[in-house]
Amino acid sequence: MRLDGKVVLVTASTRGIGLATVKACAKEGAKVYMAARNLELAKTVADELNAEGGNVKYVYNDATKEETFSTMIEEVVEKEGRIDVLVNNFGTSNPREDLDLANTSVDVFINTVNVNLKSVFIASQAAVKHMAKTGGGSIINISSVGGQTPDISQIAYGTTKAAINYMTKLTAVHEARHNIRCNAVLPGMTATDAVQNNLTDNFRDLFLKHTPIRRMGLPEEIAAAGVYFASDDAAFTTGQIMTVSGGFGLATPVFGDLVESAERR
Repeated sequence: MRLDGKVVLVTASTRGIGLATVKACAKEGAKVYMAARNLELAKTVADELNAEGGNVKYVYNDATKEETFSTMIEEVVEKEGRIDVLVNNFGTSNPREDLDLANTSVDVFINTVNVNLKSVFIASQAAVKHMAKTGGGSIINISSVGGQTPDISQIAYGTTKAAINYMTKLTAVHEARHNIRCNAVLPGMTATDAVQNNLTDNFRDLFLKHTPIRRMGLPEEIAAAGVYFASDDAAFTTGQIMTVSGGFGLATPVFGDLVESAERR
């Protein structure tokens, strides 16, 4: 098993990509800590996974309380004596308020930037101090293709994801001397509850029209990339920005129109 004996902490871990990452890491032999605000739900999930042979625990983290991004790290280290892998999966935006430049309020922009960036910065800063003492580690930032390819809205969310991509590279350079790696995974449209509950069918179809592999990604496919970066298979890989998006943003901007035209012939 690729993560046998490693101590892994995953934020925003009770559903979606975070939960898929917890499951994938546990399957590969890791001792996984779920960082969650709803500890009752986290306990229920952990109990289910442990009944299936996993080794899953949980710690408290509330994105509205920035001190918990460091206390969750300290709690894991206190219990395990180390932390080997940190998966920064938390990220938020309200698509009804996070619009374009002209129509997004200053408060919405600043608040979104603040909570998304500090979640990665504070947790990573706390983790590297311990990783450096135990021979190294791996930080995996779950970003988004929205931080690489500009959208017609969500200016705050896209800005934070672009910043996280660059923070990933900076962290990789700064911490390499301690054998700490840092990489980012950029999901495209992924079939999580959050995505499916907030997108109209028309928007989904329009997005997938420009995705060469014409479907939404699965949370498990995003988690698989995270497991690779967490494992020793990626021991010489750092500072990488990996898109897992079915080819979105890869082709010519008129890709979808050209495909439709060809299909009509």
